[in-house]
Amino acid sequence: MTLEPGVVEGDWEYQPVRLPPDVSRLSATTELGLRSQFGGWELARTLLFADGTRKVWLRRRLSRASLGAVGV
Repeated sequence: MTLEPGVVEGDWEYQPVRLPPDVSRLSATTELGLRSQFGGWELARTLLFADGTRKVWLRRRLSRASLGAVGV
């Protein structure tokens, strides 16, 4: 799995992840499930390339603290 730089759009933070073709569907599901459970990420979009590589975009809502609105 290859992590790419994250992007912030509005109230959401996005994290693109590239999965090589040799990663099984079960392994990908397990890894993404762990990111969901422990990192608060949810699946936003998937893209399957002709060579078997998958690119998935994970997203999570930004908290007030991370937006700089502490104490508001």
